[in-house]
Amino acid sequence: MLSLLGWLLSALVVLALVPVLVLFAQVLLACLPAPALAPLNGTRPRVAVLVPAHNESSIISATLANLRGQLHEQDRLLVVADNCDDDTAALARMAGAEVVERCHAQLRGKGYALDFGVRHLAADAPQVVIIVDADCLAGEGAIDLLARRCIEAERPVQALYLMRAPHGAGLKVQIAEFAWRVKNLVRPRGWARLGLPCQLMGSGMAFVWRDLALADLANGHLVEDLKLGLDFCRSGKPPLFCPQAEVVSYFPGTDEGLSSQRKRWEHGHLGVLLADVPALLGASLARRDLKLLAMTLDLLVPPLALLTLALVALFSVAWLAMLLFKLWLPALLATLTMALLGAAVLLAWHRFARELIAFSVLMYAPLYAVKKIPLYLGFLIKRQVEWVRSKRDDR
Repeated sequence: MLSLLGWLLSALVVLALVPVLVLFAQVLLACLPAPALAPLNGTRPRVAVLVPAHNESSIISATLANLRGQLHEQDRLLVVADNCDDDTAALARMAGAEVVERCHAQLRGKGYALDFGVRHLAADAPQVVIIVDADCLAGEGAIDLLARRCIEAERPVQALYLMRAPHGAGLKVQIAEFAWRVKNLVRPRGWARLGLPCQLMGSGMAFVWRDLALADLANGHLVEDLKLGLDFCRSGKPPLFCPQAEVVSYFPGTDEGLSSQRKRWEHGHLGVLLADVPALLGASLARRDLKLLAMTLDLLVPPLALLTLALVALFSVAWLAMLLFKLWLPALLATLTMALLGAAVLLAWHRFARELIAFSVLMYAPLYAVKKIPLYLGFLIKRQVEWVRSKRDDR
């Protein structure tokens, strides 16, 4: 009986060790010097920038001014005002954008807005479509670089998409900014060091027109970007990470907005992890598809807070079993797993976020994880299945 308990605990710890090893490898690889970029050849393709917007009147003008400054005369700037009940559409037209309005009481979500916009573009199709969220600002030269990389690679290209804490934000938002940087900068940079693809991140995504026009966009998936990236990889078009192109947004300044945003992202990620990973692993191994396997392994890494909570629980149970029944193997494995996670987090902070948050703020991370327990319990009890826009400061 004790032997069975020991092997069961060891198996659970080994399962937890897999995503930790993936994370640790990605962080180590990300710390290596980035390879020199190959020069871009040819002329810049004709671009359409597609901006899905739902009640974004407070920020849409600034976003469009930022984007228009990077477009050429032959390019298009299209805003899809999706189920808006404010003056987003009017402000977008005043800012010089092409605007289409979509209203549907049942079919709600970013995926439906993107599908509506792509079908509108079809009458005068561009060579490349770049999707930028209405709350994002593109870094200098980002549109040009994304367009050129996309047409050259003939596959989706993902910019570095960072979210920043508003000025004066509390510890919780600062930790969230660090976790976002690990997810959207450190991990994809590590995989890219081996020539492996990244997940699509929702904003700063460039697509060759003929590929996007065939994509399954019309859905209300909570993480439509994650699903889209996996779909492209399965069809032989794995997304390429381009950290030299940057788009930036800010976390909501209210607790309600932040909680809504995190719930949608994390429930969506966990839903994909549980529902799709077995099939993705099987397909990648059967097809000997290294790129699909890499994206699947990346998907295995849950949010840092959840990973920390799960490992602390396993660590505690394993050492309790050691003290009560002298089961050394699971305790040693759990200790190794905790050490690797701690090393990965500290290395990622030292190399990529030391100027962002102080070490004392990083020490708040375990308490931040504990405060997210209700979010993860909610996934088990009543998970979010419908797309809900995050509430901003002024709403």
